[in-house]
Amino acid sequence: MSTMTAQQLEDLAKEFRYVITDMICRAGSGHLGGSLSLVEIVTTLYYGIMNIKPDNPSWGDRDRFVLSKGHAGPVLYVVLAYLGFFPKSWLKTLNQNGTNLPSHVDHNKTPGVDMTAGSLGQGLSCACGMAYAAKLNKKSYNVYCIIGDGESNEGQIWEAAMFAGHNKLDNLVVICDYNKMQIDGKTDEVITLEPLADKWRAFNFEVFEMDGHNWDDIYSTINKAIAVKGKPAMIIAHTIKGKGNAEVENKVASHNVKINNQDAYEKYMKGLGYTKQLPY
Repeated sequence: MSTMTAQQLEDLAKEFRYVITDMICRAGSGHLGGSLSLVEIVTTLYYGIMNIKPDNPSWGDRDRFVLSKGHAGPVLYVVLAYLGFFPKSWLKTLNQNGTNLPSHVDHNKTPGVDMTAGSLGQGLSCACGMAYAAKLNKKSYNVYCIIGDGESNEGQIWEAAMFAGHNKLDNLVVICDYNKMQIDGKTDEVITLEPLADKWRAFNFEVFEMDGHNWDDIYSTINKAIAVKGKPAMIIAHTIKGKGNAEVENKVASHNVKINNQDAYEKYMKGLGYTKQLPY
């Protein structure tokens, strides 16, 4: 991240939010809220943390990234495209017939996607398998996994957590997108997760908390998590669902929006409060 100024990062985040909103509007529907809440975190991972090669997505020694909340695919797609994993022109084809960018991330279709996701709860198990394989094969790569707070209602999340803690997977960094909303309502009203930090500590994780929209906090916290030895790390990222778009920010309805006509398209685009040149 040292090669980019704070203003450059902010400008990039604004552009990403603009493109994500356009992608979802063109598709006619999509998971806007949970994609916008992750912009700073995914950008920081790919631009400042992870060891990757865009010209060789299957490089064996790369760091792995699992977007367990696979419905937030648009945020991952825009970052991958801007880094050169595939042409930016693909972005306008989100969830259309024949696309390489389905609404939920797909390892078989999209260069740079390390795991197919969408069935909530499964991604963390796969991330644990990747981290465990690295240990067995004496590889130095790290595995990063983003889970949702609503997804954390799934029992498989906690089975995977038990496995990771037992096997001391200190090459695994899990980030919970704690925007406190899910498809059916506010997370605390559906099934409360609190005390969330204590739960993860009970599963033998080193636990951190961060502001999921503050660049310095994100960068420093992820690096602290990487430095942990002898146990996996959990970062509880306090985020805002629909961040940056006034039409959906901090609204439960942002989980999956429908865009049925030009008026709806313009409404959601105007919610960003700025315009950018689209890259396609």
